[in-house]
Amino acid sequence: MRWRGNRKSDNVEDRRNQQISGVAGMGRGGGILRLLPMVFKVLGVKGTLILAVCVGGYGLATGNLGTMLSMLSGFSQSSGTPSALNKPFQESTSEKEQVEFVAVILADTETTWANLFQEQGRTYQEPRLVLFRDAVKSACGMAQSAMGPFYCSGDQQIYIDLAFYEQLQNRFKAPGDFAQAYVIAHEVGHHVQNLLGISKKVHLAQSKLSKIEANKLSVLQELQADCFAGVWANHANSSRHLLEAGDIEEGLTAASAIGDDTLQKQSQGYVSPDSFTHGSSVQRVKWFKTGLASGAMASCDTFTKE
Repeated sequence: MRWRGNRKSDNVEDRRNQQISGVAGMGRGGGILRLLPMVFKVLGVKGTLILAVCVGGYGLATGNLGTMLSMLSGFSQSSGTPSALNKPFQESTSEKEQVEFVAVILADTETTWANLFQEQGRTYQEPRLVLFRDAVKSACGMAQSAMGPFYCSGDQQIYIDLAFYEQLQNRFKAPGDFAQAYVIAHEVGHHVQNLLGISKKVHLAQSKLSKIEANKLSVLQELQADCFAGVWANHANSSRHLLEAGDIEEGLTAASAIGDDTLQKQSQGYVSPDSFTHGSSVQRVKWFKTGLASGAMASCDTFTKE
């Protein structure tokens, strides 16, 4: 990507030097908690990994791209203190460049969504992006890196541990700066859903459905965030020419790598569609490409078109 030298967002908060003494499951202020029993059963993970799904005033954590990826990598969550938190913070040269990259990509998403919201007579409220190391406290509760990147509507902030990118590249064979940008754009997509009231509607509908049906709505919400990531990529390329040869392939590889079916095959050897929460690899690629091709928010109505 041609990102160097571009504007950097002022909405990046670096908490990598903060130490958290204890980590509990996410979810706060009446938030609804959704467990991942399949992961525990197959991988024998110790402790409690909780995927928080709460909305609006309750505080919503969505878009946990790395939840199952991190579990497959051997991470776990517990109520104790991660040993890594006792290590002094040191920033490598590569990490410093990653921080700059994150700030540039976030700034570019701000430009895209501000323009698109303006076209609809709306004002885009920029999210903050929090960089953390090992564990973090959010309005949605406490979380460890094993959660993967996530968005919390309670404080309208995106949370990312840069170590996730290393896992994405090395273990799951989705390298490249555009693959990393796709992760940020996906989480920003959840922020867009929050601003548009989509997240709240999904939560209210889920509260009246069975677990299987609620999972289906979760999939549609995640696929729409993938589509919104594609919308951003379209504008980043057409208006600002950020993309280079091979970038789109990197994004498609990342989208495919985090499909529920792909991860389930790796973890348990078979696929259980009723337990999908993010969508299959084919679905994720399809909707990212849909947003990329159109550059229009209207093309991302996964709730009626999927």
